[in-house]
Amino acid sequence: MQVEKRSIDFIPETERHGKPGSLFYIWFGANMNITTIASGVLPVVMGLNLFWSALAIIIGSLLGAIFMASHSAQGPKLGIPQMIQSRAQFGVLGAVLPLLFVMLIYLGFFVSNTLLAAQALESVSPLPMSGNIYLIGALCFVVALYGYRLIHRLQKLLSILSLVVFVAATMLALQLPIPAEQWLPTGFSLSKFLVAVSIAVTWQLSYAPYVADYSRYLPSSTPTAQVFWYSYAGTVSGGAWMMILGAILSVGIGDFSSNVGGHVAGLFGAGAVLLFAFIVYGQVSINVFNLYGAFMSTITVIEPFARLKVTPRVRGVFMLLISLVATALCTISQDDFINFFLNFIFFMSYFLIPWTAINLVDYYCLRKGQYRIDDIFDLNGIYGRVNRVACGSFLLAIALEIPFMNTTLYVGPVATALDGVDLAWIVGLLVPALSYYWLMKRRTHPVARELAPVGSRSEPN
Repeated sequence: MQVEKRSIDFIPETERHGKPGSLFYIWFGANMNITTIASGVLPVVMGLNLFWSALAIIIGSLLGAIFMASHSAQGPKLGIPQMIQSRAQFGVLGAVLPLLFVMLIYLGFFVSNTLLAAQALESVSPLPMSGNIYLIGALCFVVALYGYRLIHRLQKLLSILSLVVFVAATMLALQLPIPAEQWLPTGFSLSKFLVAVSIAVTWQLSYAPYVADYSRYLPSSTPTAQVFWYSYAGTVSGGAWMMILGAILSVGIGDFSSNVGGHVAGLFGAGAVLLFAFIVYGQVSINVFNLYGAFMSTITVIEPFARLKVTPRVRGVFMLLISLVATALCTISQDDFINFFLNFIFFMSYFLIPWTAINLVDYYCLRKGQYRIDDIFDLNGIYGRVNRVACGSFLLAIALEIPFMNTTLYVGPVATALDGVDLAWIVGLLVPALSYYWLMKRRTHPVARELAPVGSRSEPN
């Protein structure tokens, strides 16, 4: 197994391989972890019963995965990572703006995943909490270093193991003493229901900044519909299942949120030790996505200012530095993890949704998948240094979201007037989509003049 040679550069056709079916395993396996289960706890914590929690999770997953899979479908066509493709919308330098927020999201997820895994290990590991954090960080570094091929292999194995483990966990969870009224359509709260839907939507959208990174090696002739549906099916089935399982466990087990991994393992009695190993495996696998994505984002930020040739050694140095920073952040303890995690989910949505709206409108409505790949790497190319339309639409959407926000840290005036209903995600979707489309159509140099067949880059960056 060799260290991956490619980074943010175009993948030539001669290096393309694989089948779209592998994407099902990638995204099914990506959801098979205790962090997804912890996300399912949030609707119950807010006060919804299991009926409304499960319904919100299913609706949110079905909606959010549409955007996630639409990004995945871009990979084979363009052959470049997701965030560097944002240069076509924001400009070569302007793309740094959404990248800074995305890098915070990567680090936030790394912290969440690692803390949950270390928390679960604490009861069986001879190492202290900090030791478990360092161990998990080291494992993540090694897997992320080897990159694309190893990630695909790990995710396929994880998907198969997860199917067995979580079928058993679900059967055990359904035997817990859960009041019958939890499954009845009673006690409905529109504000809480919409918040729960937005949590599930955001969970699926959290994959959007790097989903195409795992489809970009597929042959360019791969049918777009197959890439979309395999990604969609994998993430919806895995994500909705795990979140609903988390909701059930949070009702059936007292103080479940205090140690999500430990309580999941505890379901298996004498087999709990094996479950702890499986939990660590799952958390390492999903954390690799965050390190791999953070590496891609770092290189994308640096590349316009310094032509950096990413050799295996350079890749290793960057990956190690990112791993050390991310692991160091994990040592900052969280007194109330669930509260932290809930606010983190909302933080993601307020920045991810405007970006995804601009990216998808540009790809599917304006340029219809036609880009000049060489110009995406050129400061003086047709996409320019900074696209004020995209950057302005992005910042405007975030500003207009503020009155609609409803978090434990801040509640906007509109959310207050609507009895707590958080509509910020709708604002974050519609405002940038409409403003970007309309303003780009009215530009002096129409987008149509920029259209050209997808180019190629044979030299690794």
